[in-house]
Amino acid sequence: MTILQTRKLYDVTAPNASTGIINGKSSNVLNWDDVRFSWAYPLYKNMLANFWTPFEINMTHDAKQFASLSEDEKEAFKKIIGLLAFLDSIQTDYSMRVTDYLTDSSLVALMSVLSFQEVVHNQSYSYVLSSLVPKATQDEIFEYWKHDPILRERNEFIVNGYEEFGNNPTAETLAKSIVYDVILEGVNFYSGFAFFYNLARHQKMVSTSTMINYINRDEQLHVYLFTNLFKELLKENPELDNKEMTQFVRESLISAAELEIKWFRYIIGEKMEGINREEMEQYIKFIANKRSIQLGYDHVFPECRKNTMRWIKAYEDVNAAKSDFFEQKSRQYAKVSSDNGFDEL
Repeated sequence: MTILQTRKLYDVTAPNASTGIINGKSSNVLNWDDVRFSWAYPLYKNMLANFWTPFEINMTHDAKQFASLSEDEKEAFKKIIGLLAFLDSIQTDYSMRVTDYLTDSSLVALMSVLSFQEVVHNQSYSYVLSSLVPKATQDEIFEYWKHDPILRERNEFIVNGYEEFGNNPTAETLAKSIVYDVILEGVNFYSGFAFFYNLARHQKMVSTSTMINYINRDEQLHVYLFTNLFKELLKENPELDNKEMTQFVRESLISAAELEIKWFRYIIGEKMEGINREEMEQYIKFIANKRSIQLGYDHVFPECRKNTMRWIKAYEDVNAAKSDFFEQKSRQYAKVSSDNGFDEL
């Protein structure tokens, strides 16, 4: 398959609106009123509307409360932060590598905003930890990914897919790397997010939950961007829209869900009040189904069409107002609803 060409800095012979996502022609001048994809500018505005920085969040209360958490809660808190720090670090680099091969200037702009947001996410983990633990402990947490075998296994599943694209950038390896990206941002974070939201609904570490909510909102838009990019890529390269790709997506999502469940059992299991093991495992499979549908395929776990942890909706709602969290008010279960098809597929 043809190797992807890097984007030209400018091209006076090409139109502003690109002729293709990859290996196309474009002046590389961005005019939002002259772009190919109708969804690009609304997404750009939504991404900007989500702008935030960690310094907006007062960690004083969490800093006092952290010492009162159980040992299991402290251990899970630190290891999950360590996981998220690793994922968002490689995500920043991966997104910039993808950008090099995108011809379309509107997609380049979206990816640039995405990369910046990943840097902010990564900074937020340092900000949280610097508020809670000594520098030596923070350094140790940022090393977890190197030594923890369960963490290594699930991380390398993603990294290997990214490296295949990096070493051999073709339309096929790009498409497959996007599937791994959707897994990273749309599946791998979710048991960790649930842990922090569960603490918040028990009035614990609410400021950290605020931070996670902001990250969660960004990641939902990132998944939307990458699933749209995947589907547009297959339209432009119909030879990729085949049984092999369908099987690849299915097997990858099943493997990702299994690894996420293994991680959940290892880090949380039955140790946390308010998190039911069976419900969480069904929830992870439900999330994998959502990502499969967003990519344009069928359910990979047909038996998991309902959200078994509906209370999470009150915490991860992408349309939630910031003010609730600035006021540091824990969300209430009564706010949960089944709007937008969140609870059934």
